[in-house]
This record gives sequence, structure tokens and C-alpha cells, in this order.
Amino acid sequence: MILRRFSDKATLGKAAAAQATSAIQRAIKERGQARIVTATGAAQFEFLEALTSTRDLDWSKIEAFHLDEYIGLPAGHPASFKKFLIDNLASKVGLSNFHYLDGGENPDETAREVGRKLVSVPIDITFLGIGENGHIAFNDPPADFDTEEPYLIVNLDEACRRQQVGEAWFTDISQVPKRAISMSARQILKGRELLAVVPDLRKARAVKACIEGEISPNAPASILRRHPNVTVYLDDNSASMLSSALQSELRSKALVTLTS
Repeated sequence: MILRRFSDKATLGKAAAAQATSAIQRAIKERGQARIVTATGAAQFEFLEALTSTRDLDWSKIEAFHLDEYIGLPAGHPASFKKFLIDNLASKVGLSNFHYLDGGENPDETAREVGRKLVSVPIDITFLGIGENGHIAFNDPPADFDTEEPYLIVNLDEACRRQQVGEAWFTDISQVPKRAISMSARQILKGRELLAVVPDLRKARAVKACIEGEISPNAPASILRRHPNVTVYLDDNSASMLSSALQSELRSKALVTLTS
């Protein structure tokens, strides 16, 4: 696992977008197309702004999937992840080859159908966040680390649902759906490269558990340490609960490589 630390979210977003651009360009050069998985949420705004501002990508050669979607939320709702990705990514760059998750009337069918397309060819790079409760995608603790299913129907825990209210996607917790479609933890690990964008003080406890705690379903993002090519982008706030030794190393180096 590689850690990179930045003083602010804008600089972090630009650096992460540069790495993402290089990975996508490399895939297109080698295979004629790139397959990506994209994350949503308030932590992703600066990263997606930087990524969509580059002129160095041929988006007609990019195929995209997303990590998760609420069940039972109208597609036009401000908190819909499909809407988020259309507004902040697809519509900005003309990305048309996007396999959106539909959390409407047949979520099980959607999970099977999009999952079948997802596993047909390996993913080149997956963009991730880490939740306040340590989740990746909507794999809340205790996460299923064993299933090989590409997408799951999951129940959202209260901490996850309160995060959505805290980010102002909903006015109160009663409005937050209780179920979602989520890419599984093992499926996330099948991407060739993983890039996690994790700023903000509210993520600091989850970051510490992911990076310095036990690899455990109770800290779902800790499973990222099992991947051979994962980079986690932190800001000063999200890195603030790491051990003093690791914080010192992050301040003195451009990046820190950890062994699991």
C-alpha cells in the first residue's frame, strides 16, 4: 500500500487525477480501451473535477462502472449515485459507455446483469473512498470478505446512513434508504490498480483502522492492504490520527510504501 499526503483537498485531487490519467492512458495504449470503476460522495468532488478537466484522455475508449447505488431512491434524487456520476463525470466528458446501477424495482436482476458485464474483462483502475465507519463501497462492518459475487444487496448500518445526512444528501436519517447494491470487497480487489481518495477529519478514525489496525471485516477498508497496487490519498486532516512515526514519515517523503 502506498500512502500520499497533501495539505489540502484541491492539491490532493489534482495529484490523484494525474495518477488516474496515467493508468487509463496506459490501458488504452496496451489494449485499445480502459475499464474503470468510479466512486461517489462529497470526498470525490475535487478529484473528479481535476480528472474531467484534463484534455489527455480519450473518453470514447473508456468503459465505466460504479461501486454502489441506493435501492428505492428515484434516479433524479440529489443523492442518487447515478445522478452524481452523470453530473460530475459522464456529462462533462461525453462518457457514454457507462454501466449504471439501477436501484429501482429489480435490484437483484440489476446486480446480476451489471455484475456479468463487470467480470467479463478485468478492471484497469478502481476509484474508491473510505466511509466514516470504514466501509468501502457500501460494505459496512462487518463486511463480507468471502463472497465472490461481484455485486451484493446489502443493509446499510446507522453510521453509514448518518454520514449521508452529515454530507447533506438528505435532511434526516428517515429519508436515507436502508438497502443498497454494492460491489463486493473481493470484487474490488480484482481491479489491476486501486486509488482511494480519502480527505477530511471525519475520516481520520477509519483511515487509522484501515492502515494501522487489524485486517478485519469490522474495518472493511483494511482489506485494501491485501492488494498489491493500491494508493491511498490523504490530507492533513484524514491522516491526523495515524501514529506519530507514520505522520512524520509522510511529512518528510512524497510517498510512503507500507507492507501488510
